[in-house]
Amino acid sequence: MKQNFAIAIHGGAGTILRSSMTIALQQQYEKGLRDALDAGYAILEQGGSSLDAVETAVTILEDCPLFNAGRGSVFNHIGGHEMDAAIMDGRNMAAGAVAGVRSIKNPVKLAKAVMQHSGHVMLFGNGAEDFAKTQRIEFADDAYFFNQSRYQQLQEALMEGIVQMDHSDKKFGTVGAVALDASGNLAASTSTGGMTNKQFGRVGDSPIIGAGTYANNDTCAISCTGHGELFIRAVVAHDISCLMEYKDLSLQVACDILVYDKLIKIGGEGGLIAIDKAGNIYMPFNSDGMYRAFKKSDGTGEIKIYKD
Repeated sequence: MKQNFAIAIHGGAGTILRSSMTIALQQQYEKGLRDALDAGYAILEQGGSSLDAVETAVTILEDCPLFNAGRGSVFNHIGGHEMDAAIMDGRNMAAGAVAGVRSIKNPVKLAKAVMQHSGHVMLFGNGAEDFAKTQRIEFADDAYFFNQSRYQQLQEALMEGIVQMDHSDKKFGTVGAVALDASGNLAASTSTGGMTNKQFGRVGDSPIIGAGTYANNDTCAISCTGHGELFIRAVVAHDISCLMEYKDLSLQVACDILVYDKLIKIGGEGGLIAIDKAGNIYMPFNSDGMYRAFKKSDGTGEIKIYKD
């Protein structure tokens, strides 16, 4: 009997309402999600690994300026970009992550290189960029990352004196992917540009293994999007795996406990995408919307944005 395979992706969660979205913009978001989903799925369909599938899907989302990761990253307080990313292989629980990198075209590719070639799990800042040069990771100049609407968001945030999650204080800009391949291996990846107007080298949950990203063949693969500080404090991704492993809960029940109970109790808003070792997919969120999509080898799939 052939093992089923599947992939799910997200492009961030938060206050995402039809009333604030034009039809044309919605179509652009849906195309961005579809392009990433199809590319990741194609790898699985050809017998490729879940690790390569999530890397490919996240790379395409990083290249799309609509999403707050890679090329679409928001500006920090001094008008630059500081990006975070992580990837994890559920087969052997190997993981790689980078934080605060400033000129890396695709941070997810650097995270994978950290996992495979550095002997470490997380590198940050200038050191991560020095390592990138040894791995021939592609760099990009400031012009590549410049986006007028993102720049305007920074100006508004500076005037208001606040740190914004994305284009408002209720939009959590992150991208991610989780997958199960035909060999039964799980993988997860997450990437983000962080918060508009962020200061002091702030790092969120995305690159922190067990908080925003986690994969374990015995349980599940998780990629989170939300208010990073709260996801770190709740150790969301790993806690879901623990509930499944130690309490024998289903993927859905474990996710519901974190998203609709534990996070809400501490004021945590956002969501996640999850897949278990049987190929079940669940994409819960406690915000108004979440850019999300999935595709399975049984022919089912969807691309959604809003709560309903």
